[in-house]
Amino acid sequence: MNEDIKKLKEIIENSKKIVFFGGAGVSTESNIPDFRSEEGLYNAQQQYGMSPEYMLSHSYFIDNPEGFYDYYKHNLVYEDAKPNKAHYALAKLEQDGKLIAVVTQNVDGLHQKAGSKTVYELHGSAARNYCMDCRKAFDMDYIMDPANCDGYVPKCDKCGGIVKPDVVLYEEALDESQIMGAVNAISQADTLIVGGTSLVVYPAAGLIRYFNGKNLVLINKSSTQYDSIANLVISDSIGKVLGEAVGV
Repeated sequence: MNEDIKKLKEIIENSKKIVFFGGAGVSTESNIPDFRSEEGLYNAQQQYGMSPEYMLSHSYFIDNPEGFYDYYKHNLVYEDAKPNKAHYALAKLEQDGKLIAVVTQNVDGLHQKAGSKTVYELHGSAARNYCMDCRKAFDMDYIMDPANCDGYVPKCDKCGGIVKPDVVLYEEALDESQIMGAVNAISQADTLIVGGTSLVVYPAAGLIRYFNGKNLVLINKSSTQYDSIANLVISDSIGKVLGEAVGV
C-alpha cells in the first residue's frame, strides 16, 4: 500500500460522516465507456454525424425518438455491467456507519447493485423508465426488449405512449429533490471524497462548494480545478485506491 492510500485509509478511519461524489470514471472500471471522452465524441461524430450532447438532448428526443434510442441503447445502457471495487468499497463504508451518502453523476445504478442505500442520482437512472402519457413505470429489460418497441422506441403496453428513460437529458433541469439531498449531505460531511470526475460539468460540479468539512480528497486520473485546495490528491484508478483503502 503506497503512502497516499495509507493516508486515505487514516482519513477514513478518523471520519464519521463521509460523502462520496463520483462521475464517469467510477463506471469506466465496470467497462462502461465515458461518452464525453475523446474516443466517445469521435465515435459519435463518425457514426451519427452529431455530438452526444445533441443526441442526448430533450429536443432530439422529442423530434427524433428513433435516433435518440438508437444512440442511447448503444452508448448509455450496459445491461451486463457489474459493480467494481469502488462501488463495493463505498457500500461497505455505508454499512460500517462511516459514509452517509453517495452523490453520483452516473445513470447506471451500479452503486445500488453493490449495496449502497443512500444514493443521490443527479442525472437520474437508466434502470427507471416511464410512459410519457400514462406515467406507467418500466424497468430496463422492458425497454431493451425489441418485442416492446417500434423500431428502437419502446412503447407502453397500457396506452401505447412512448416510454422515456428517467435520465436528465440536456436542456432538462436536474431533479430538485436529488440536488437538495446532495447539498444537505455534502454540507454535513466531515470528509468529501471526489472520484472519477474532472469537475467541469455544471451544475453538478458546483456542489463541491457546499463542503465545509475537514478533508477534501480527490481521486482522478487527470487534474482538476480543485487540486490546489484538496487535502489529498491521488492520480490513480478509483477502484484500486478505494478497494485497498477500505479492504474489499
